[in-house]
Amino acid sequence: MARQLTELAGFLAAMQWEDVPADIQARAKLALLDTVGVILAGSLRPEVRTLSASLAGTGGTGATLLAPDMAAADPRTAATLNAVAGRAIELCDGLRGVQPSVQLIPGLLAVAEQRQCTGRDLLTAFLAGYEVAGRLASGFTPRPYAHPNGQLALLACAAAGARLHGMDGTAISRSVRIATTMLMVPSYTNTVAGATALNLPAGLSACAAVLAPELALAGYTAEPEAVEHALGTMVGSRFDPAGLADRLGADWQIAGSYFRFYACCNPIHPALDCLQDVLSVLRPAPAAIERIDVATYAFAAVMRNPEPENYFASKYSLPHAAAVLAVRGGLGFADLDDSALTDTAIAALRHRVHVTEDPAMSARVPAARPARVTVTLNDGQQATAERDMSRRDAELPDPEQDVRAKFRHLAGTVLTEEGVAAVEHAIDHSDAWTSVMDLIEPLRRHVRF
Repeated sequence: MARQLTELAGFLAAMQWEDVPADIQARAKLALLDTVGVILAGSLRPEVRTLSASLAGTGGTGATLLAPDMAAADPRTAATLNAVAGRAIELCDGLRGVQPSVQLIPGLLAVAEQRQCTGRDLLTAFLAGYEVAGRLASGFTPRPYAHPNGQLALLACAAAGARLHGMDGTAISRSVRIATTMLMVPSYTNTVAGATALNLPAGLSACAAVLAPELALAGYTAEPEAVEHALGTMVGSRFDPAGLADRLGADWQIAGSYFRFYACCNPIHPALDCLQDVLSVLRPAPAAIERIDVATYAFAAVMRNPEPENYFASKYSLPHAAAVLAVRGGLGFADLDDSALTDTAIAALRHRVHVTEDPAMSARVPAARPARVTVTLNDGQQATAERDMSRRDAELPDPEQDVRAKFRHLAGTVLTEEGVAAVEHAIDHSDAWTSVMDLIEPLRRHVRF
């Protein structure tokens, strides 16, 4: 493992923005745009606002909270709070079970603001972090029902933060190995319980982008096989490092990432796509639906609680999300909001959604994430749709216009219309920033509140 990590770290240290293919550069900017919008909207959640007021009110300066007051905080606090905000609304991007951007970008923005790094430095470090997250994921077997927050993305944050500090390969490797002592194993059962504590590990991952390089610079050391030991026996059940450094500079990990447009947990997306297919055929009024039968694989079938505890739990309830889709016609940020929990039409319908595990579907995971949905109407009409995976994974459309529309909606919860346009323009030209203040200044100038 030490050899592969050394090779990967050396590549990350030598990376130059100019050497990155144009399509990968564009993907990095699009991910930055998406994540900033997600953080801004998430900053309005009550628990995030309360925590921000508490932590930022006693902290220092050096970085900015992407929130209505754009308050100053020390970089570790800003990184943590911005990542917690981004995780709060279940709309961040992902790659192979990891959610890299919402953990990487808050940490990198904090380091970049503190150090006044250029946009190219920030984007290059971001891509470096994505390389670590994706490559570690290829050889990692997590423990059953362990949520990815605070795991591989935390090590990616440490590497990206070290790259933004301008460290060489040896120091980047040391930062990652030091960060293995910070790894967490949050449980997926937090989701159905509505336990927002699940978002904290994402915040601490972002903090690692600031803290792990500082520890390395201070002279802290770590065991040579720290990553292999941590992932293979501590937080995971197996880790194979064989392909960690394969095709560096040719296979860019961010190219395989996805953007999320349903504001709910990924495993239930295939079933919701099936439901959308059926609804487009039957076009029923919600009251005309007698029942919705969902068969899917085990992990998704667990998310069957028809009475989610709160807003956070509602993101992990397939009956609730299905009812929202049938009643409101969408599953975006404004559809799956707090009001959906008290909407009487949604409440009535979600008890008519019946979710079961199909063992044959479970046996096909991870090659497929199957689902089958049958809608039966009061008059006896019936229609069924089946998918092997989500529409997002199967059809791979160009996501740019959808990401931009999503950003404008989410950012508009905090920024003026002029501000949304200004920030979008700034991120489109982020590789020309003389410092990250080229983003922070329009954010501060155009807050709605």
